[in-house]
Amino acid sequence: MFRRIDVAEKLINLRAKRVAEPDIIGEVYRIFSENEQERNAITSVLKDKPINSQNNYKLDLLDSQRIFHISEIKNICITYRLRFLDSHFFKGEFPEQAITEIRQLEKEHNNTLGHFKIVAPAKLLKLENADDPLLFFPMGNDYFYLIHKWGRDLHPFRKLLMWPYKNFDNLTFTVVALSLLLTLISPMHWFAQSPGIGNYFFLFMIILNGVGGMVLFYGIALGKNFNSDIWNSKYYNG
Repeated sequence: MFRRIDVAEKLINLRAKRVAEPDIIGEVYRIFSENEQERNAITSVLKDKPINSQNNYKLDLLDSQRIFHISEIKNICITYRLRFLDSHFFKGEFPEQAITEIRQLEKEHNNTLGHFKIVAPAKLLKLENADDPLLFFPMGNDYFYLIHKWGRDLHPFRKLLMWPYKNFDNLTFTVVALSLLLTLISPMHWFAQSPGIGNYFFLFMIILNGVGGMVLFYGIALGKNFNSDIWNSKYYNG
């Protein structure tokens, strides 16, 4: 008695009321073309050197969980030996999801964003010679908004491995501790029949000089610096 409803047919009828059928392909092509132009424009802003750092946005539309102060970003960079630089230093390809996130933000705030910043290991950045990226845009007053994160998470032992490079005190402690460990496991009976405290201390000083010398040579030869000095440096050798 009653005819079943064909949802596809209803959908086609609604579309016909909105736009004539011959114009559908043209409309879709126009929208796709506009989307492609917008995405290309965003990509260019990400990869080009920024002109200014001023961004206009609606604060009440931002996710408070994504807002970070420069001190918090600096702390993370120093702890895990990461860099915080302008996005044009990033040498990889920005994922489509990151572009989509930026487009969504620009539509919500009815404005164009720029001067993007990125947190990443030095190996992912094109540094000038004197594992996971985080994309930000500056809000002003030393606050930054996290737009997108991609790639693999950092190695679980990265914090421990980078701890000696955090500052001079950490490096000194590491050198002394390593020298002490090497002294304790050294076969002292090879050097003395009845080794005493003086023998161990003498061996410790020799090992300490050797380990310290290698660390000093490595740091100077490769232009290495402490995490606290390079976290926002654009130079490969800090």
